Amino acid sequence: MIDMLIVEDNKGLLNILKEAFETENYSLTLCESAEEAKEIIDKIDFDIVITDLKLPGEDGISILKFVKQKNPETDVILITAYGTIDRAVEAIKIGAADFITKPFSLDYIRLLVAKIIANKKLKEENKYLKNQIKREIIGESKSIKEILELVEKISNTDANVLISGESGTGKELIAEKIHNLSKRSNFPLIKVNCAALASGVLESELFGHEKGAFTDAYYSKRGRFELADKGSIFLDEIGDMPVELQVKILRVIQDKIFERVGGEKSMKVDVRIIAATHQDLKEKILNGTFREDLYYRLNVVEIKVPPLRERKEDIPLLVDYFIKKYADYGEFKVKGISKKALDILLKYDYPGNIRELENLIQRILVICRREYIEADDIPYEIKIKSNNAVL
Repeated sequence: MIDMLIVEDNKGLLNILKEAFETENYSLTLCESAEEAKEIIDKIDFDIVITDLKLPGEDGISILKFVKQKNPETDVILITAYGTIDRAVEAIKIGAADFITKPFSLDYIRLLVAKIIANKKLKEENKYLKNQIKREIIGESKSIKEILELVEKISNTDANVLISGESGTGKELIAEKIHNLSKRSNFPLIKVNCAALASGVLESELFGHEKGAFTDAYYSKRGRFELADKGSIFLDEIGDMPVELQVKILRVIQDKIFERVGGEKSMKVDVRIIAATHQDLKEKILNGTFREDLYYRLNVVEIKVPPLRERKEDIPLLVDYFIKKYADYGEFKVKGISKKALDILLKYDYPGNIRELENLIQRILVICRREYIEADDIPYEIKIKSNNAVL
């Protein structure tokens, strides 16, 4: 849904514009002055602002400047009379998307807005592709090879995926790999940590909310499912999601529709769900904290990620990868690790898995004063727990 602000002091024209865009594709906010518009813009980021150039008090140019300062990604269309075209041309130079002269047809302005939206989506897709950090799944163990083979097989389907494994094992990386290899890769992969937000906040984050849905909901907001449309959504720690929200996720899977919090309009969405958990969801089903029907809807394909202690043959590759990744962290440019130091790292169990190993290498690189990491560069507590104390 496109969030649009219309600023027009002529109530007749304001109502006409309202009727033109009052469809399921737009969430409209209306006002009649620049001062009121600025108060609204200060609280919400709009996709498009349509404003008359001539307004009582401050004019449409002041709105344009305010919008571009607040959010350069918002597109502004100026409505102008024939006699003020020079000012409209000035506005284009400042950053307006376009301008239209009175009188105009509703079909024309609808077409103009549709063109701007299409260009906006194209820019967002290109930006997403350029900013997508290429993070690789590192490993040559049998278990990692099997996971990568499965990822290759399922990526280009629309099957929902459930990734299970301890915290820090790389479940998010696998979700990224699935999305990047899929036919949805030109659209966003939106990530949500279900354990990080309280129930009410999580619902609004996932599904968005309408103006007035709750205290402080001054304006409507798009949720993560809307942002993920045509792409994928990664629901991390799905096992922590409250049961009452699980019902809504189930409806999205089954019917591909949802409503914003406080809204009555059903919104369509086309999204692939990739979920992850470190918990035993079957046990949660038995104790009534996870819905069995949702479990089977998510678990079309299950990927179980082993902890690092069960695939220690991958540690040398991971250590080498992290040394190269963080080579400039410390005062000295570290090139590698000695066999003695690597032996110590191989005997440690990594309860925090890959995340802990990455953090450990960063920590070592900060204090290392030579080209190769030696045994005495490894923190004392790691050496003790590895049963290789080097004092």
